[in-house]
Amino acid sequence: MKESLKKYHGIFPAFYACYDDNGDISPDRVEQFTDYLIKKGINGLYVGGSSGECIYQSVEERKIVLEHVMKVAKGKIPVIAHIAAPSTRHSIELAQHAEKCGADAIAAIPPIYFVLPEDSIFHYWSDMAAATNLDFIIYNIPGTTNYNLSMNLFNRMRENKKVIGVKNSSMPVQDIQKFKAAAGENFVIFNGPDEQFIAGRVMGASAGIGGTYAGMPELFLAADACVERGDMKKALEIQNAINDVIFTVLKCHGNLYSVFKEILKRRGMNIGTARLPLAPVAVEDEPIIQSLINKIDTAIATFAK
Repeated sequence: MKESLKKYHGIFPAFYACYDDNGDISPDRVEQFTDYLIKKGINGLYVGGSSGECIYQSVEERKIVLEHVMKVAKGKIPVIAHIAAPSTRHSIELAQHAEKCGADAIAAIPPIYFVLPEDSIFHYWSDMAAATNLDFIIYNIPGTTNYNLSMNLFNRMRENKKVIGVKNSSMPVQDIQKFKAAAGENFVIFNGPDEQFIAGRVMGASAGIGGTYAGMPELFLAADACVERGDMKKALEIQNAINDVIFTVLKCHGNLYSVFKEILKRRGMNIGTARLPLAPVAVEDEPIIQSLINKIDTAIATFAK
């Protein structure tokens, strides 16, 4: 693989939105959370995506978040800025801002709401890529966009030299193998679904970007290290522990991000809660959250010490 692409290997937590007690972006908490994750040993950050609640933030709020992430992270770890917005105009504005801030790459989902033909998606992504000199990463997430990246569009996008990778969040892990086989070694595949991180790595992903990584980075780092040294038995044990946490989170009334933010708060990192309409933690979630903290602590003690 090209030396310039090796920085995109490993564990890239999808950065959580950081709010103050009134629900506004908190620059201080953004910086504190960035520092917290860097000290955990993560390999990079993915900022402004689904976990960052971008769909519920203004363009200016998204800029503020990235600015304060970069204030701490610049020069320490690579940062990928998700810059997709409902309009191409706003996406380009966010792309150019990311370049000005010093981000390493930009990424984008397909256009949302309107069902557009592939040619429109191609131009949407291509216009963003043309707006900066940054690396560009395709984000395939059919579960929220209702579009699953076709091999035709994938190969068409790869003709653009700025397109260096794809984050694949489709559930069939075979999609990673298809993208890897078509693109070869000089292309970065990021695994998306956290519950199949190990499977994605085995099928050809060299990195992962995930919405639960920030809540338990120690476990994903440990799992990735196992894959790197070929200890697949232990890697699977860690994946099973991760999945136990994820499946338990899904039993809560509160949204996944609300639950993980509550867990972080109880472990000393207060970044607020999620914005409505993402459901807050409910009273009924209390015993589940305590059990989640116990599960995470036990797994870290077992696999990551």
